[in-house]
Amino acid sequence: MRLYPMSAPAAAATYSKDQPFPARMTESRLLNKPGSAKETRHFVVSLAGSGLHYSAGDSVGIFPENRPSEVAEIIRRLDATGDEPVLPAMLKLTAPIALREALTTRLALAGPTAKIVGTLAAKATDVHEKAKLAGLLSPESKDVLATFLDEREFVDLLAEFPSAKLTPQELVDHLRKLMPRLYSIASSPRVYPSDVHLTVAVVRYRTNERERAGVCSTFLADRVHVGTTPVRVFVSSSHFGPPEDGAKDCIMVGPGTGIAPFRAFVQDRVASGATGRNWVFFGDQKGATDFLYGDEWEQYLAKGQVARLDLAWSRDQFTKVYVQDKMRANAAELWTWLQGGAHFYVCGDAKRMAKDVDVALHDIVSVQGGMTPALAADYVKQLKKEKRYQRDVY
Repeated sequence: MRLYPMSAPAAAATYSKDQPFPARMTESRLLNKPGSAKETRHFVVSLAGSGLHYSAGDSVGIFPENRPSEVAEIIRRLDATGDEPVLPAMLKLTAPIALREALTTRLALAGPTAKIVGTLAAKATDVHEKAKLAGLLSPESKDVLATFLDEREFVDLLAEFPSAKLTPQELVDHLRKLMPRLYSIASSPRVYPSDVHLTVAVVRYRTNERERAGVCSTFLADRVHVGTTPVRVFVSSSHFGPPEDGAKDCIMVGPGTGIAPFRAFVQDRVASGATGRNWVFFGDQKGATDFLYGDEWEQYLAKGQVARLDLAWSRDQFTKVYVQDKMRANAAELWTWLQGGAHFYVCGDAKRMAKDVDVALHDIVSVQGGMTPALAADYVKQLKKEKRYQRDVY
């Protein structure tokens, strides 16, 4: 496994996105129980010796590496060795690097665009391949091309159009930079000053008759070995955090991996002696297999450190139940908390969940507060202005 060269003892200020810290993973465990349809893992990454610090609500950035099997297949289909020097323009390098290093640590192997199809069309020598490529590039095939590309990665195109011989440099000219992934930190520095905990959904799926894998999630799950493999990390500060006033109540809505920062929030508030109440909304598919950190939440509840814990299981009954449904079912009390100065937080899926939670919040304010929709919208805007309504969505 190749990593950027790092000098060993460096000043704390030198570790950043531009010069990530070569951390070590100290724990990796599956959070879901047997029978779950999901693979959600808890990772612990040590920051010991880095001088890096974080706050509850911050994120950690991780630079992943691509799957060796996929890199090897691309090199083979290019009829290359992997040692060929390449100079990817977007990396702004002063000297070439080896093709294998570029494909492993520097460039994204997914997300092909129409540009690569055009290049393949110009270089293909097989008549059937040329015809298919020309058809994809025709103006009337715009939607067909979009669907075609959406189901493929660069390795698929090299496999499907073998007569279009690309040089290593020609291929890397079409690849984008491999970007770090940000994960909400699931721990508080008051409890774990030298570690960051992560709650990661491991992504595996299938398109175009190929097994696919989330680059960073499977890097952590499959290719990073506890205690040995360096993981290049940096801390990303966030606007998202628990109330500065520990006396304020805190309502946290975080289904699935969205629970990560709220685990940090509650750890932080308990450790700091905050007197405000904590209300947690969590949801996932099945209660028996997908209650992430269930033992911890039940202990917090038993000790009174979490005042309310409302759980939504979408697959445990015929009618799906989500966190926004639990909010509506407790509308009167939620409104009472808001009127008492509570802060409201949401973390997780931006496309559906966060929108549905936002709609539910507006409806609760409107009905419980006896407001028109317009006045309810103004109330929610004021919550945001006062930083009492914060979202960490992705």
